[in-house]
Amino acid sequence: MQVTETLNDGLKRGYTITLPAAELDAKVQEKLVEAQPEVAMKGFRKGKVPLSLLKKQFGPRVLGEAMQESIDGALSNHLEESGDRPAMQPEVKMANDDWKEGDDVEVTVSYEKLPEIPEADFSDVEIERLKVVADDAAIDEALGNLAETAQNFEDKDGAAEEGDQVVIDFLGKIDGEAFEGGAAEDYPLVLGSNSFIPGFEDGLKGVKAGEEKNVEVNFPEDYQAQNLAGKSAVFECKVKAVKAPQKAEIDDELAKKFGAEDLASLKSQIAERLEAEYSGASRAVAKRKLLDILDEKVSFDLPPSLVEAEAKQIAHQLYHEEHPEDHGHDHGEIEPTDEHNKLAERRVKLGLLLAEIGQKAEIQVTDQELTQAILNQARQYRGQERQFFEFVQQNPQMRQQIQAPIFEDKVIDHILEQAKVEEKEVSKEDLQKAVEALDDEA
Repeated sequence: MQVTETLNDGLKRGYTITLPAAELDAKVQEKLVEAQPEVAMKGFRKGKVPLSLLKKQFGPRVLGEAMQESIDGALSNHLEESGDRPAMQPEVKMANDDWKEGDDVEVTVSYEKLPEIPEADFSDVEIERLKVVADDAAIDEALGNLAETAQNFEDKDGAAEEGDQVVIDFLGKIDGEAFEGGAAEDYPLVLGSNSFIPGFEDGLKGVKAGEEKNVEVNFPEDYQAQNLAGKSAVFECKVKAVKAPQKAEIDDELAKKFGAEDLASLKSQIAERLEAEYSGASRAVAKRKLLDILDEKVSFDLPPSLVEAEAKQIAHQLYHEEHPEDHGHDHGEIEPTDEHNKLAERRVKLGLLLAEIGQKAEIQVTDQELTQAILNQARQYRGQERQFFEFVQQNPQMRQQIQAPIFEDKVIDHILEQAKVEEKEVSKEDLQKAVEALDDEA
């Protein structure tokens, strides 16, 4: 077996691997001898089939296996000896397309290797971490929002307005004929909730309890029920009650509605939740600042293939974000822009850097951490949690997608432990502006 270098340009590597015919034949013979004791054939006892007959019947398949194993072994040995880590799967091609049994096998191998990443000293990294205290004003605001969600409706005199609840019986008709699903009794409808088709709720503004009114509407062209889409309808409505919203009192009773023992306990829970939200937002801001510093601090060559693949993925993702109506993948090639390429370079660079730092620090994601993350995601699929969990367990790529951000966060924490982190107390508004700036810079 001979390995000859044909390309050494930056991170690009090329080699020719030559497998002499004699070595290949010996490998085939070895595999046939190994299999001989287990082979039974008509006219021969098990293990007594002549090698010549075995070669005639199984030779082509064994030859293919021997060739693949030899080439894979040669490449594996080369990577181990050279220390190269391919950025992507090496490309392996037969060099002699007219190869026939008895000829030497010659293949070409090409790949881009991962770069040597320089050591980075984080002791001089300075990060300002924003801190927001959940003050009384923020807690009161949260309490007010809870009170609104727990509001009741009470009968009122006068006409129905935006935000009022009307209790109605209704019957929908198209061309004078009632249609399926177009009727209900004692239906509580909050005007302005947009829970009915456009025009229906507006048509009930100004009605009073005891009145009857016909509301004319047009079903949207894209209405889910195709038999109604784009058609005009009349809803015969009987108004049984008009009710005004009454915000719930902020007291112990409100607290009990949300599972707390009393108002003081509810305030404490709200404070903890707010502190957790502020802390998460603050960490996101600090993480972005740290990544910006690392991007400037460390420099090394990037594998073009990884950058190109990442740029295409970014372009594809942004296309679908801008065209949510396009659910397919038949939109043709999406050419990455300079902006996409620049972002791809940053992502690849930081990804390789964080992976290297994590590997050298022996940072690992534990089975418990991964399982907890999978369970957290499974909760998004109500009623199908078990199926989702089993799907992830059987899908290595999905597990890797869930594990990657956990690993990244642990590496970030490792770096922050070595950096100089100074807390700065700011207002909730200042923190919000810092978070919004993250989206603007993304």
